[in-house]
Amino acid sequence: MRLLRIVPDNTKFDFMRFRRISFPLSALLSIIAIVLYFFHGLNFGIDFKGGTLMEVRETAGPADLAKMRATLGALGLGEVQLQQFGGPSEVLIRVAEQPGGDAAQQQAVTKVKAALGDQIQYRRVEVVGPRVSGELLSYGVIGLGLAILCILIYLWFRFEWQFALGAMIANVHDLVLTIGFMSMAQIDFDLTSIAALLTILGYSLNDTVVIYDRIREMLRRYKKMPMADLLNASVNQTLSRSVITHVTVTLALFALLLFGGQAIHSFTATMMFGVVLVGTYTSIFIAAPILIYLGVGTGRDALSAEPEPEIVNPNAIPARFVEDTPSDEVAETPAKRPGGKTSVTNKPKPKGRR
Repeated sequence: MRLLRIVPDNTKFDFMRFRRISFPLSALLSIIAIVLYFFHGLNFGIDFKGGTLMEVRETAGPADLAKMRATLGALGLGEVQLQQFGGPSEVLIRVAEQPGGDAAQQQAVTKVKAALGDQIQYRRVEVVGPRVSGELLSYGVIGLGLAILCILIYLWFRFEWQFALGAMIANVHDLVLTIGFMSMAQIDFDLTSIAALLTILGYSLNDTVVIYDRIREMLRRYKKMPMADLLNASVNQTLSRSVITHVTVTLALFALLLFGGQAIHSFTATMMFGVVLVGTYTSIFIAAPILIYLGVGTGRDALSAEPEPEIVNPNAIPARFVEDTPSDEVAETPAKRPGGKTSVTNKPKPKGRR
């Protein structure tokens, strides 16, 4: 039975040719993302702004989240988040902080209880102030920074310093563009967004390490191949894996974006942009070609006086880059004659004889 192949095995795309376009484009997008962060800001959620947290239970049966969301949305209390947890009748309600101090928060709790009726059991009611929410934001940023530092230390021991630096530049590029997207789209930035950023960081790093591992393997095998051709061959060899992985993740995230509800909307939207769009682009057009500018393979082009090879099959490296016996020497193969004597075949003819 013939296997389904989304990407052929013998691809020969010249990805390195676009590095003179991808680097200026990424630099421009990163500057725009930073400007959006400082001037437009992020749409902080209840976790980072403060508000009221209510844990309730529906006594009549499974909770109807759509009905409860519509009821609470008509109260005019600002942002209201509902999340189902535990059993089907348990709901976590987050109400945005109301202007007016503690009295306004208590009044909002009273309105919510009156709107939901008597069939709701209130297990926990807490008011999250600005100080607690500020601490959550600080801890989230510190956790993100520690994750980046630990990844850098791991890559430093796993690869050479150029590979570690290139991977970190690519990952920070992903985070900067994702935060810029969240600022532009005004997606809720809460604890689930921190989780999404950490997931994007790990996913992008995994894709980059796969390509870097193939590049390092080919650097050891082929000493004379020009660096641009070696990077193209490495990316083409891992292209099928990258495409299949990103397609499956895209389908799963798209289903969550459509049917996952409001509780995980910010998470899935951030993941769709960070993993599918930015992560795929960064692994191929940023992480791989940046090794050229970091000095990996310096002097390799000088070892080969011939023009750059045309790689028809990335798994079949051109013969002139394989360090074997010189081509002008012909192997001698012994062959047996009748009677037990041996003779040498394929023997080169002396010059001047016909």
